[in-house]
Amino acid sequence: MANPVTSACCVILAAMMMMMVSAQRRGQEVKPKSRPLLTDYLFQERLQSQRAGRSSQREPHIQYEQTGSDAILRCGTVDQDAAVTWTVNGTDIENPHLNGSSLLLHNVNLSHSGYYSCFEGSSWKLWHQTNLRVGNPPREPVLMCRSNNYPASFYCSWHLPFPTFIPNTFNITVIHDSKQLYCEKDPFPKNRCHIKYSRLFSTQKYQVTVVVTNALGKNSTSISFDEFSIVKPDPPENVVAKPVHNNPRRLEVTWQIPSTWPDADSFPLKFFLRYRPLILDQWQHVELSEGTSHTITDAYAGKEYIIQVAAKDYEIGTWSDWSVATYATPWTEEPKYITTESQKTETTTRITTTTTTTYVVPPSTKVCEPESVIGSTVRLSWLPALLLAPVGILIM
Repeated sequence: MANPVTSACCVILAAMMMMMVSAQRRGQEVKPKSRPLLTDYLFQERLQSQRAGRSSQREPHIQYEQTGSDAILRCGTVDQDAAVTWTVNGTDIENPHLNGSSLLLHNVNLSHSGYYSCFEGSSWKLWHQTNLRVGNPPREPVLMCRSNNYPASFYCSWHLPFPTFIPNTFNITVIHDSKQLYCEKDPFPKNRCHIKYSRLFSTQKYQVTVVVTNALGKNSTSISFDEFSIVKPDPPENVVAKPVHNNPRRLEVTWQIPSTWPDADSFPLKFFLRYRPLILDQWQHVELSEGTSHTITDAYAGKEYIIQVAAKDYEIGTWSDWSVATYATPWTEEPKYITTESQKTETTTRITTTTTTTYVVPPSTKVCEPESVIGSTVRLSWLPALLLAPVGILIM
C-alpha cells in the first residue's frame, strides 16, 4: 500500500514542474510588433541607402563657386537623362531647377554653401555628393615690414583687405642683393614671418613679395625698402607718473626701454613725451635725448593729467606708437578749517546759568499701624464736643 504522504509530495512536485514549464512557455512567446508607419519605413530605407552609398563611394567632391555666379552640380557619372532627386544638408530641395540629372543654382551666395546629395529616383540609392563652397577670389593683399629689434632682424606681416570665405594660401619671398632669404613663420599669428639681416649698413634694398591663392584666383603685392627705413621700436614700457610732495605744479614721470630692443647701449633710444590735463584737448610735448625720466613743472594744480611716451632710434627709423596712457594728479594741500571772529567769540564765551530748587520731601510710604489709626479717631471725636459746649451755655 502506497504511503499517502509520499503520494501527496509527488502530486505537489508535479504541479510545481507544470507551473514552471508554463511560465517558460509564456516567457518565450513573442508579442507581434506594431506595423511601422510608411514615412518611418521610407526614412529608414533612405538612411540605409545613404549609409551604403557613402561607404562605397569616395569623399564628397568639393566644388567652388564665386558669389553671384550660376552653379551646375553634376550627379557624378550618372546618365544625363536619369531620374534623380537632390537634397542639401539632408533636406529636400523645394522646386529644384534640373537640367537632366544636373542641379542648377542661379546667382549663388554664401547661403548656398553645403553638402548636396544626388539619389536614384525610385530606390533612393546615393549616387554622388558635392560639397559646394561659395566665396570670392582674393584681392591684393596688404603687406608691411618692420624692425622692432634692430639690428637683430625684421618681420613682415600681411592680410587681405576683404574676406574670401574659402581657404587661402600665402607664399612670401624676400630678396636682398640677388639672394633669397629665409622667412621663419610664426605659429601665431600665422600671417607673419621673421627675417634676419644678411648684412648691416647695406645700401642694397630688400624686395618682399607675397602671393595669395585660392580655388577662385590669385593676387600679389610687392614692396622694397632699405634696412633703416623700417626701424621702429616698440613703445616704452611701465610708464608711471607720481605727484611731487609740496609741489602743486609738478609730476614725476618714469618709464623703461622696450624689452624687445636688444642693444640700447650700441643703439640708444630717444624719447618723446606728451601730456595734457583731461579738461583740455591740446597736448604739450617734450623731446628727451637721454634718460628714462622727466619732471613736468607746468602742470595745473589739482587737475588730473594723461601722459604717454614714444621712442625712436637716435639716428635712424621712425617713432614708435604711443605707450599705454598713465594718469596722475599734482600734489594738493589738504584744506584747513577756517573760523570767523564771531565764531571764535561764540566758541570761547560760555554763558552759565544757575537755578535754585526747593527740595520737597516725598510723601511717606510707611504703612500705618492699626493702633495709631484708632487713637487718632478718638482724639478727633472730642473736637465737636468742645466746640458745642459754649453754644449750650449761651442758650441756657
